[in-house]
Amino acid sequence: MRVVSLVPSLTLTLFDLGLDATSIVGRTPWCIHPQQHVEHIEVVGGTKNPKLKKILATSPDVVVLDREENPKDIHDALLENGIDVFVSYVESPADVPNMLRQLGAKVGCGQRGETMAVMLEEQLKLYENTSIGPMRVLPMIWHKPLMTVSPSRYAGALLETLGVKVPDLEPQGNGYPVVSIQGIIDHSIDGLLLSSEPHDFTLQEGEEIANQVRNAGGGEVWFTTIDGEALTWFGSHTIKGLAHLHEVLESLKNSNQSESTTSKR
Repeated sequence: MRVVSLVPSLTLTLFDLGLDATSIVGRTPWCIHPQQHVEHIEVVGGTKNPKLKKILATSPDVVVLDREENPKDIHDALLENGIDVFVSYVESPADVPNMLRQLGAKVGCGQRGETMAVMLEEQLKLYENTSIGPMRVLPMIWHKPLMTVSPSRYAGALLETLGVKVPDLEPQGNGYPVVSIQGIIDHSIDGLLLSSEPHDFTLQEGEEIANQVRNAGGGEVWFTTIDGEALTWFGSHTIKGLAHLHEVLESLKNSNQSESTTSKR
């Protein structure tokens, strides 16, 4: 089995399914995990601009793509050249188990895919009756302009799975709305989760945004940096991402409750 992956989180997933650098023969420069193995795999272009000739030169049995991440024209060109494709389409952590089963079956690792899917399903059940809220948060992914993710996309849905509210600032948009300072105020946002990717937010940038909210007549908005891979990398990493962000949100909840109790005293 010769596999090319154009999806960073699924490159990691393929390794976790049991493939290695002899069977994964092509990747993007953003496929960085597991580092000790991917460095031996040829880069065939980026997620948005993969090179068809380079992909075909690897003689792949299957190319792994994502409906949102990769261009449709590369998908169509691969099919025209007789190359089998696997296309993921994940909008929520609830979509991941079946995707793991399907990807595992596609690359000959069905048993491992089933095991991973069951593990994730069990983890999701643990969160069904728990709630971090009431907290209204925005996962911030870009700085200039300020951009967030709606609950209709994986990152927003992941946070809602953990029991916080991610307001949909642009219901008819593409799922990645631009955020204004007034919008943060109008939607009564409690806190900002500053992702490390695609923009690597700093606490100073968070402080600047919070100050702008305050100066515009809004209340206090807390902010914290988070691991962007935990927020956006779906597949085998969903399990770790959920656990990491649950820990972050629980800590914030406990901190806010402690501050509230102190202020009442």
